[in-house]
Amino acid sequence: MTGIVSFVSSGPGDPELLTLKAARRLAEADVVLFDDLASGPVLSHAGPQAELVAVGKRAGRASPKQDHVSRLLVDHARTGARVVRLKSGDSGIFGRLEEEILALTEAGIRFEIIPGVPSACAAAAAAGIPLTRRLTARRVQFITGADVTGDLPQGLNWAALADPLATTVVFMGKRTFPALAQALITHGLPPETPTLLAEAVGHPQQVLTRSTLAALAAQLAQGSGDQPALILYGPLAGG
Repeated sequence: MTGIVSFVSSGPGDPELLTLKAARRLAEADVVLFDDLASGPVLSHAGPQAELVAVGKRAGRASPKQDHVSRLLVDHARTGARVVRLKSGDSGIFGRLEEEILALTEAGIRFEIIPGVPSACAAAAAAGIPLTRRLTARRVQFITGADVTGDLPQGLNWAALADPLATTVVFMGKRTFPALAQALITHGLPPETPTLLAEAVGHPQQVLTRSTLAALAAQLAQGSGDQPALILYGPLAGG
């Protein structure tokens, strides 16, 4: 009998933000395939029987290919194992979840998805701000700052991204933010738009930097460091 794969969303990294269901699946797992950003204290919830397998992908580092990760999921599940695929934040947000689901579906492997606290929500909570406000922040939009090559994606909806009445959250965008900010300003977003850089959200080394669109772009142009980060900009990002 084949096993089952549980896509477990670990939240931003604070183990206290795991859902009860996520913690239970980790405790029951025979195998845990985890991302870099879903490691650390969260893995303490895995039972002693669990085999822990690192499959994280980080920009600029040697990383397993996506098809290799998908194959590991299939191979472990075919042994009858209870497999946890541990992803940071919520696994459905820029987590390449669909590709792994397709591999399991093609192999006839059962799966379930356990939602988690999105990193964007955790960053806003850490900064003490809401993501929306009636009339002045009427929408929330999530984008990735990097395509598969690591560059700023092409074909972005600049009218939406330069909307001054939206809260925009940029994932994986520290390196490309100077170019993004320049394009936003060109498309009409004021340079003084409030901006928040949230690094290592949910971890002891968390750092929150409040700035403006232009000032943060200038800061990151001088170097972005290697801490994982989100960037929020819009009317509420200044706190």
